[in-house]
Amino acid sequence: MLNQTFFDRDPCQLAQALLGKVIRRKQQGVWLSMRIIETEAYYIDDKASHASLGYTKKREALFMPAGTIYMYYARGKPSLNVSSHGPGNAVLIKAGFPYFDKKSPMAGQQIMQLLHDAPRPLERMGNGQTILCRSLHLTVPEWDQKTFDNKVFYIEDLGLTPRQMITTKRLGIPVGRDEHLPYRFLDADFLKSVSACKLKH
Repeated sequence: MLNQTFFDRDPCQLAQALLGKVIRRKQQGVWLSMRIIETEAYYIDDKASHASLGYTKKREALFMPAGTIYMYYARGKPSLNVSSHGPGNAVLIKAGFPYFDKKSPMAGQQIMQLLHDAPRPLERMGNGQTILCRSLHLTVPEWDQKTFDNKVFYIEDLGLTPRQMITTKRLGIPVGRDEHLPYRFLDADFLKSVSACKLKH
């Protein structure tokens, strides 16, 4: 399990370091896993950041120690973030790809499918921040302002790293909200499985 020291770094550095790391989530007695393939960094003085709007109880996780889980609703659906070095700074886990090994067997794919209203292709089980959360059954009430727990939900380093990383602009940032900043990072080997194949230049 990644410790607090891992998360206690600059948001852009953390966003890049998280690529290739594996999310583990225990569901129905089975470990479900996602390899992180897309992330976005957010700073407190970044106009697109929730923290830039100031401290509130709802945003408290952003001001808690590095490694604190921050979950919020994006268009009514859960989204997973983790705080980084410095108050208000965080990284959004934007997309993942199902990962299978001895700990997380292929049987987990069936559990992921049942968490959705309709069947999804394997490569689209984590192709977006809210879809990823649904596939792993991560909810705002259960995990916001919490820390990772190696018994039910954590991120680990299995030595997987992108052969090539792409840096580009973040998605869905309104004009005038620092939409030009190159704070989005992607694993080039999984472009067909990220939240949007189109890259913003």
